[in-house]
Amino acid sequence: MSRFRKRRVLLQVGVAAPVFAFASVGLAAVTYPGFNNARQYLSELGSVGAPHPVIFNAGVVVSGLGAIAGGLGFSLALVTLGGSRLASAFITLCFALAGIGMVIASYYPWPDPRHLAINLGLGIQLAPLFLLWGLRRIEGMGRLRWFLVGVFIAMAILTVLTKHLVFKGLVNDANVGWWERAFAVVLVGWTGIAAYALERQLVAKAGNLTSG
Repeated sequence: MSRFRKRRVLLQVGVAAPVFAFASVGLAAVTYPGFNNARQYLSELGSVGAPHPVIFNAGVVVSGLGAIAGGLGFSLALVTLGGSRLASAFITLCFALAGIGMVIASYYPWPDPRHLAINLGLGIQLAPLFLLWGLRRIEGMGRLRWFLVGVFIAMAILTVLTKHLVFKGLVNDANVGWWERAFAVVLVGWTGIAAYALERQLVAKAGNLTSG
């Protein structure tokens, strides 16, 4: 189906990017003897002292470029489906900043202070709100909207807990790694699911236009 093909390819990249990110993290952890998932941060997999830092850092840069492409796919798909152009622009910005942050962070491994550019990826937390805004007039996306609400709430809760704003002893040196991984799964994982849902919606729209 050639209609909307470029948009769909960008969204498919958006689906693949989180999968690639999780796979590279898993492989980097497996090849790091003695790595403590409970106590150590993910960035340590690509640090100077890691046995195979290229695995993690290459995964981060590829995933960052995938995030940029996926964000563009989100934006174009929303406009094609009749969503807000302004919301689409904000979504593109969120994903672009996240992708740039990831690329910079992979070039400057931890503990280089410039590695903290990866925190630009936290802007992805706002993307579900912009996507909800963009979807408000698009029919047939009710389940995706509820999913985005749940994702935003989950990320808000994790932010409050990991920043020690409440229950200050809950996240500590003995378990901080698991909390970081939970946050990463939500922060990155939702983008692949949302990209898949939008890609399917484009397929449906293309089919309706063809049959009409």
